[in-house]
Amino acid sequence: EKAVNLKKDLAEMQEWMTQAEEEYLEKDFEYKSPEELENAVEEMKRAKEDVLQKEVRVKILKDNIKMLVTKVPSSGEDLATELNIVLENYQLLCNRIRGKCHTLEEVWSCWIELLHYLDLETAWLNNLEERVQMTGNLPDKLDSVNDALESLESVLRHPADNRTQIRELGQTLIDGGILDDIISEKLEAFNARYEELSHLAVSRQIALEQQLQTMRETDHMLQVLQESLGDLDRQLTSYLTDRIDAFQMPQEAQ
Repeated sequence: EKAVNLKKDLAEMQEWMTQAEEEYLEKDFEYKSPEELENAVEEMKRAKEDVLQKEVRVKILKDNIKMLVTKVPSSGEDLATELNIVLENYQLLCNRIRGKCHTLEEVWSCWIELLHYLDLETAWLNNLEERVQMTGNLPDKLDSVNDALESLESVLRHPADNRTQIRELGQTLIDGGILDDIISEKLEAFNARYEELSHLAVSRQIALEQQLQTMRETDHMLQVLQESLGDLDRQLTSYLTDRIDAFQMPQEAQ
């Protein structure tokens, strides 16, 4: 009777493992939204816990069958063979579910990381857009133009590491068919805005550099002219002081 009950327990265990495999491992999942992906991660965590909880039951079955084999070898040999099959299948199921759970957790982590880098780069783009707008109506002063140029250049020196991460994380998920529509849309919008603002910022940078160069040249010319006029003023003042007749002066002084 004990052998019959143990055989029944083994059959039930095998049936449960078959159902678990069909439910958790053989279904085709399509993760088209973050909610679907998150639900799948939680489901696989529960599946892993459920499978591991059966370990106690498997151990009890194993101990009972070993005891039966010891006491009644003729009744336990077939059960021992069946037990080995169940143990192998159970270990395989545990490994596969652990693996799938780990994979889904990695995918979810990848998605969260992608969102993080997108947030960082979006904040940088907002800052860049603000700096570009600030260069629109500048006072016609050398210091103002120079400060605006330095401010814009400091933002443009932003490293490309985050954009590299965005590209690699997005491509990894898209290649796996994970949230591909949503990610493609996000990346397309981000890249379009990045290209537009970067081009505009560089154009403004070049314009400010040219404006600054023109203002410096004009400043220099005015300084030279002021010095020349100062020299001429001093020379004329000396002529007047010495009461020299205009016709006695050089042509340019006249």
